[in-house]
Parts: sequence; structure tokens; C-alpha cells
Amino acid sequence: MKKSRLILLALIAVSLALVAGYLLGKRGHTAASTDQAAASEIATPERKALYWKAPMDPNFRSDKPGKSPMGMDLVPVYADGSGSSESSDVRIDPAVVNNLGVRTAEVMRGSLANRIEAVGYVGYDEDTLTSINTRAEGWVEKLAVKSVGDPVRKGQLLYALFSPKLATAEREYLTALASGSQSLIATSRERMRSFGFSNAQIEQLSRTRKVGNRVARYAASTGVVMKLGVSEGAWVMPATQVMQLANLDTVWVLVEVDPANTALLHKGQVADVTFDAFAGESWQGTVDYIYPDVSAMTRTVKVRVRLPNPDRRLQPNMYAHVGLQTAAQNDTVYIPALALIETGQSKRVVVAQGDGRFDVCPVQTGATSGDQVEIRKGLRAGQRVVTSAQFMIDSEANIDAATLRLSAGKSACDETSGPVAEPDDSSDMSGMDMSGPHAATHTADDTRKDESEAASPHSAHDMGMDMTEPDATMHTEDDSETVNDHSAHEMQP
Repeated sequence: MKKSRLILLALIAVSLALVAGYLLGKRGHTAASTDQAAASEIATPERKALYWKAPMDPNFRSDKPGKSPMGMDLVPVYADGSGSSESSDVRIDPAVVNNLGVRTAEVMRGSLANRIEAVGYVGYDEDTLTSINTRAEGWVEKLAVKSVGDPVRKGQLLYALFSPKLATAEREYLTALASGSQSLIATSRERMRSFGFSNAQIEQLSRTRKVGNRVARYAASTGVVMKLGVSEGAWVMPATQVMQLANLDTVWVLVEVDPANTALLHKGQVADVTFDAFAGESWQGTVDYIYPDVSAMTRTVKVRVRLPNPDRRLQPNMYAHVGLQTAAQNDTVYIPALALIETGQSKRVVVAQGDGRFDVCPVQTGATSGDQVEIRKGLRAGQRVVTSAQFMIDSEANIDAATLRLSAGKSACDETSGPVAEPDDSSDMSGMDMSGPHAATHTADDTRKDESEAASPHSAHDMGMDMTEPDATMHTEDDSETVNDHSAHEMQP
């Protein structure tokens, strides 16, 4: 019994010693931490906040700390190391930037040689198309051309037609010759020509004085059969197209051009054409016609280039690569096409500010030349834009179309693609950024309206919708105090 009591006392003594040691150690660590924090505060100068903004509403700003209309603490915004008064859309540790493989390119200003690269296909020269029709009804007793694509020589027999009307015209001409009347002979000859007889056939009839059962039709030019509408033995009428011939000594190349480049096109423009079927060879032609409409299927503008084809190596529907050289544009701001982010609602780029800071800027683009894109508005020469991993940075910024319109006022986003004007010192109001073109001051009524929206359980903020007007960019000191008083009143039990 006495032994158990001794063991219990020993355990109590050990426990008390452990507790005392823990309390002494914690007190010493707290004192050391306090001294370290104090030393850090002495070594690090206090940063001055430019303004405070709502974490969920970037349009709400105040010159004092307080609460946002949603009841959240306002976040201070400090000047960066370069003295800029604007915060960046995305801040990434420089080490992480290297790990992401972020690459940048400089925004250039100079001469941009515009060369339009497009694709097309070979087509028939429609100026050489010939439609073969009969002048009278009858039967095709002999068809010399059997299929589409067959070559046809000038003077070659195409078909032989048996027609009672044509035989009657021949007999009338022979009767006129027998009568010796010149007026009757001339009238009969004209009638035969109207039925499609050639002068050679009429002269042959004058010599032989023999009416044939069939009337032959010969090719008037060299070409190929593009269409064949009848077969041998078919009954045909004047409206029936027997066949259609095309000459391949010249061909068209129909080029599909982006509508954004139509301003650079003109008739007579030199075109360099290459074909996959003839590697290492090129043809040179000229723009013959620019079609006045945009294709509803391909959303492109069709351009017609005429090419000589004396050896007939170029065949219809052959795929072609076409380069159209245009006049160079001087004093143009341009960037690599890889840096451009295109969505259905906007075009933007990610501008590298240095030290891991990035801004997303809306841009207005112009002509495209190879891998370069003209920037008409939004950037200035000398800036650096991100050409790789920009989609990851853009998604991190999470900027919508409304925010892009407000981003135009940032220093990284130039409105004119030219030199940026120096800020006016008179616009500085005690550290507050009031230089925005749409900056406005909220009244007390606006603050009360914000408070009522924040108190409502079904307000637009609770529903995830940003109902703040674009011009509402700055709240006054009185507004902030009103919000603080209202927030303090809500915190009371």
C-alpha cells in the first residue's frame, strides 16, 4: 500500500515538471517571435496603400479600409516596386514562370510586308466553254464522243443527226439552185445556216446535188468534253444540250481568301501558284477577277487567277497553293500570331510587365502577314507579349468581356498603339487613382442602395451576377464610413 502511494507521488511530480517545462519553453518562444517581428517591422518600412477595393467587385474602391457592400473586408492595393499605381491582372512567382516555360516576344513597329497565303483549286476557263445543241428535232444516229473527258480536235466529228426538217432544207436549196433565182438561192442558204449547216457543208451540197439522210456536226475548236447529255440513238430537240466542250489551253485557279484580307486585293495582282503534284515548280499568273460576295459555306472571298496551260498539265480540281504579294505597310505595330488569343467575343494578348506580373489587354487587329499580325489598337512598340503558356495565364486572370473594356485604362494596355501620354499631376487626389475616363463618385443614395442589396438574401451579388455599372469605379470617404457604420451595426448582438 505504501509502495503504490510512492509510485503515484512520483508520477505526479514528473507530470508537474513536464508542464512547467512546456510553459517556460512556450513563453521563451513567444518572446523570441515578438522580438523577431519587432525587428522585422523596424527593418521593413511600412508600405502605403493607394486605395482599398472590394475582393469580389473590382469597381468598388475606397480611400480607407472598411467593408464592401457584400460585407467583406476591403483589400489594400499598394504601389509596386516601379512606382506604378495599377495592379496587375496576374502575379506569378518568377521561379514558377520559368517552370511554366513562358516565352515572350517584343512588340515591333516597322514595315510589314503583307503576303497573303491561301489555297485554291484549278477550274475550267469558262470563257472557252462551248455548248453543242441541235437546231432541229431528230435522232442521234451516230455519236463519235462516248464519255466525259474525251479529247476533241478541231474539225473532228461529234455526232450525226437524222432530222426530217434538215433534209427538207437541203431539198429546198437544191430546188433554188435549179431555178437559177439568186434571191431564192440566198434565202435557202440562210435557212440552212440557221439550222446549223456550215459553209463547207453547203458548198459540198452544191457540188454533189445529193441530199444526205444524216447531217454531221463537227467541232469548231480543240478541247475536252466537259458534259455529255445524250447517248447514241436518243431523240433530241433544240433545247437539248448534246454536249459541252472546254479548252484547257488556259485555266482558272479559284482562290479562297480570308475576308479580313480583301482590302489588300486588287485586279492585276501577281500570284505565285504551286501544286503538290509538281514539287519544285511554280506558275505565275494574275488576279483576273475578285468575286463580290462571301461564300456562305466557307466564309471566304473567291479570287480568280488565270494561268496559261499550253502543255495541259494542270487539270481541273487540282489542289493549289497561292501566294499573293501586296504592298508593304509602313510604320505598323505588329506581333507574332502566336501571342493573339481569339475568342468569340474578343481578341486579347497577355503583356509581360516583369517580375512575374502580367496584364491581359484587349487589342484590335488588322492584316495578317505570314506569322505576324498587325495591331491597330491596344499595344505600343517595345512591350513584350507572351507567346507560350498565355492561355494558362489568361485563364488564371479569369477576365470577361466587361472587365476587358475596363482594362483599356491600364498602363500596359495602350489605346492608340503609339506613345503613351504622361499622366497629369493635377489628377492625383491623395493617392487615389481617379484618372480613369469613366471615374465617378458614388453618392449616399448609392451607398444605401448597395447596403440594401447586400442585406437582401436574393441580391444580384448572391446570385453571382455583377450588377455594378461600368462608370461606378470609386467610392468617397463618406460612403466608406457609412458602410463601416452599417457593418458595425450588423455585428452587434
